[in-house]
Amino acid sequence: MSFQILLNVFLAFIWMFLKNEFNGSTFIIGYGLGLGIMFVFRNFFNDRFYLNRVNAVLQLLLIFARELFLSNVSVLKVVLKPKMDMRPGIFAFETALTKDWEITILSNLITLTPGTLVVEVSEDNRILYIHAMDIADKEEAVDSIKNTFEKAIMEVSK
Repeated sequence: MSFQILLNVFLAFIWMFLKNEFNGSTFIIGYGLGLGIMFVFRNFFNDRFYLNRVNAVLQLLLIFARELFLSNVSVLKVVLKPKMDMRPGIFAFETALTKDWEITILSNLITLTPGTLVVEVSEDNRILYIHAMDIADKEEAVDSIKNTFEKAIMEVSK
């Protein structure tokens, strides 16, 4: 991926030299043209086209923003209720992620979401122990994490 980004920047600079204009707009036009050239020749690269990974990162950020908003609303509902009928608990989440940076990102996203906290990671990095402020159904919480954060992180790391 980094090779593709550097190649795209290099093509943008070549465009600036060919146009003999050294300003930001010429660089952006050259970057776009380089992006088009690289897209046409994307099959010649060993990795997938880097804009796919950039798109996956943006999707992950949007998923996190949505989950952050929804969990803030649910925590606010619990706090503002006159009767505290929440059901806190710790559950085990078995992850399919294998790389350390993937597990770290997953743990941070879960912890940054209000109402949840990663308490422990197992020795083999396969199981995350998560404390939830209000957990009605363990399977629903596991499926929610698997279908949002874990799936998006897998898409980024492809």
